Amino acid sequence: MTESTAAPGTPSTGATTPAPQTAPETSPRDQALADRGSNRSQRPSSPAFRRFIAERWADRPAGTPAPLPSAPYAAARRARISELFPGERLVLPAGPLKTRSNDTDYRFRPHSAFAHLTGLGTDQEPDAVLVLHPTDDGGHEAVLYFRPLAGRDTEEFFADARYGEFWVGARPTLEDLAALTGVTTAALSELADALAKDVGEGGVRVRVVPGADDAVAAQVDEARSGTASAEESAAADAELAEALSELRLVKDEHEVEQMRAAVAATVAGFARIVRHLPRAVEHRRGERVIESSFDGHAREEGNAVGYETIAASGDHATTLHWTRNDGEVRTGDLVLVDAGVEVDSLYTADITRTLPVDGTFTDVQRRIYEAVLDAADAAFAVAVPGSRFRDVHAAAMEVIAARLAEWGLLPGTVEESLAPEGQFHRRWMVHGTSHHLGIDVHDCAQARRETYLDAVLEPGMVFTIEPGLYFKADDLAVPEEYRGIGVRIEDDVLVTADGNENLSAALPRRPDEIESWMAGLLGR
Repeated sequence: MTESTAAPGTPSTGATTPAPQTAPETSPRDQALADRGSNRSQRPSSPAFRRFIAERWADRPAGTPAPLPSAPYAAARRARISELFPGERLVLPAGPLKTRSNDTDYRFRPHSAFAHLTGLGTDQEPDAVLVLHPTDDGGHEAVLYFRPLAGRDTEEFFADARYGEFWVGARPTLEDLAALTGVTTAALSELADALAKDVGEGGVRVRVVPGADDAVAAQVDEARSGTASAEESAAADAELAEALSELRLVKDEHEVEQMRAAVAATVAGFARIVRHLPRAVEHRRGERVIESSFDGHAREEGNAVGYETIAASGDHATTLHWTRNDGEVRTGDLVLVDAGVEVDSLYTADITRTLPVDGTFTDVQRRIYEAVLDAADAAFAVAVPGSRFRDVHAAAMEVIAARLAEWGLLPGTVEESLAPEGQFHRRWMVHGTSHHLGIDVHDCAQARRETYLDAVLEPGMVFTIEPGLYFKADDLAVPEEYRGIGVRIEDDVLVTADGNENLSAALPRRPDEIESWMAGLLGR
């Protein structure tokens, strides 16, 4: 890893000055901790060097980029939010870079609300802030504030390890980002004054997306200081987060297209997993072989994984969010893989398949698998316009409870278990059956209960159907032959005008189909 000018744990906020190459004469104890990250620096800083590095560069390419395909859709989304908050200033930060260790950062991913309303994806654009400024006609003017490309004659160009072009590549210019998004752009240095404009007694109210960027939130708090109590401001910000979340409950045409792309890439990733199963069996941490197989595919074909891949073999499959993925993959076991490719637009799939490691289900494995499959099919049957979101889960639970009763595992009848005061069947499936899916894997999470759980399904909604059964190895309430088996089947579902579409239908889900598919991939 190359050296960095940023001090440990201290985000850089602009150009930095390279440390002198000679050791300071002061005692090491006199040097502040925040300054010690530069102790290893051996970068040149002479005036002659600075003149030389600024000279003899080719002109940058002429012209501006074409608008993003998402640009008109993002504009329509901004208009819908604008209608909800007339006369108010709305602040949507992309978020800052986040420190992974000392002075190294995680790969950047913008806040989902920012991405949704700008159309920007991948790693664009750290520290940027989208502001919807109120206009006299009751609408809003969108302005995108960000750190524009620095000139080659600046210190930032060669010395700033967090933002400098020599270190992380060239950022867009103001003109570039305006052309891409169709949004007016301005330098980030203008943000503070823009936030405070016309704010005061009887003036403009300001809301900011909570939790997106603490530094920007502090600027907003300073701008609206004295205009509202902390509790009132927090409530106003929560209302903005709620509205932005509910905006994504029904996907537009572009979002559905991106979901299809994410699902297709994910289906291909599962095929890659199967081809790598023999190597997983041979490796002492075979679950990591599965994880790295899929995660590498996600980086090759998309932006990244949409969430940490679950590669859970044997009893690990009974741990719902097993992401350590350090176990063996044994012949005769099942392996539960819950994974999704996030495409460059940041939309992600979320698919789970439970696969027999050697390509063939045992009788007990098949019995449990088919019970989960029947529950999933029952959920699909009610995932149609006019049903409520909660009905999807209820349909799956009726099947799960019935199968567990048939196997003699419930301490009462099916009806007693399904009653709110019973719920015995939930011992073996404690999670819900569905969640909305989109630019977040658990999309629309700040939506109100009445618009999510209690909502009537509409065309354009995209969510998962993912029932499961999990019998832990130490569960004495089930027969020994069931212990250590975990099964989940998860598909991504689009509600249509006349029913629904299983977006992930290309990935086999019935036992015979899975066995045939695996045999073909493994050349058997």
